[in-house]
Amino acid sequence: MAANITPAINLEHMKTCVRCDIRYDWRKSSSSTLKMTYCSHLCEQGDLGFTLEAILHAERKTPIETTETAEPEITAV
Repeated sequence: MAANITPAINLEHMKTCVRCDIRYDWRKSSSSTLKMTYCSHLCEQGDLGFTLEAILHAERKTPIETTETAEPEITAV
């Protein structure tokens, strides 16, 4: 008779989320950039206010305006 043997959990892969204190396997974290810090992208966004993934894929909507053609302001002393 064979006994059901479950593999032992490798605690080296278990981390604690800095926001919600839940233990998670960092290899399965949905946070692609901060896997060793947050258990999910929701905790990452909740703690930082944004996700690093969003910043990495962000595009500038308007070009940067140059101030080289503008005349300098003269202020009274």
